[in-house]
Amino acid sequence: MKKTELKDFLNEKVVLYNNPKFIESDPIQIPHLFSKKEDIEIAAFLTATISWGNRTMIIKNALKMMELLDNSPFDFVKNHQESDLKSLENFVHRTFNHIDFQQFITSLKHIYSQHNGLENALAIRDGSKTYQTAINHFKSIFFEVQHQQRTQKHVSDPLKNSAAKRINMFLRWMVRNDAAGVDFGIWKTHNPANLSCPLDVHSGNVARKLKILLRKQNDWKAVAELDKNLRKLDKIDPVKYDFALFGLGVFEKF
Repeated sequence: MKKTELKDFLNEKVVLYNNPKFIESDPIQIPHLFSKKEDIEIAAFLTATISWGNRTMIIKNALKMMELLDNSPFDFVKNHQESDLKSLENFVHRTFNHIDFQQFITSLKHIYSQHNGLENALAIRDGSKTYQTAINHFKSIFFEVQHQQRTQKHVSDPLKNSAAKRINMFLRWMVRNDAAGVDFGIWKTHNPANLSCPLDVHSGNVARKLKILLRKQNDWKAVAELDKNLRKLDKIDPVKYDFALFGLGVFEKF
């Protein structure tokens, strides 16, 4: 497929999938339950964190998370005492258990009280054009507070060559303003041009079939390769193609 044909083909798929109907079957529906900025970003961050495996189960468990946070995630994060964390003790999603959930709430309180919130904590500070170092920096401040070693695996580190799929998805939700009502675009201090595609089995397989990704592993080197090719198609909003790649893989079995 020539570059112009590929661009036209993928742009058609973006239009098909980047619309409110997409929300009905996607974990992004959870932050869409809220209207306050901090509620949206905390709901989105927690939902993205458990977004692996069966999507129905992800949505069910993310709703359970919100319920345990009294459906006021920011208020719970900001004002909780240690004794309030006991109410989270029955939560589990695959390998993310109540210890991890409690730790995330403690770390998020630290992020909002000491680092001016998630938007600031994930800012790119070194002039680079991707979030590789920003995510690494975020992980280090997220775990500045006392924590159990086991929870560290639930925040990826691209400097260790992780594809960081879930945190890249969270960043897409927060930074990309699609005017279609799917992604939120509430982080005005961030630039959508710097976003990376949340690379998973579906988007990776489709990208390889379309020859815009040659690397076989789904790691940060693959993310960088895909970034380069998607930015050739749209340097301002490269991650809109996540909708096309994901939709082709999940809904069309491309």
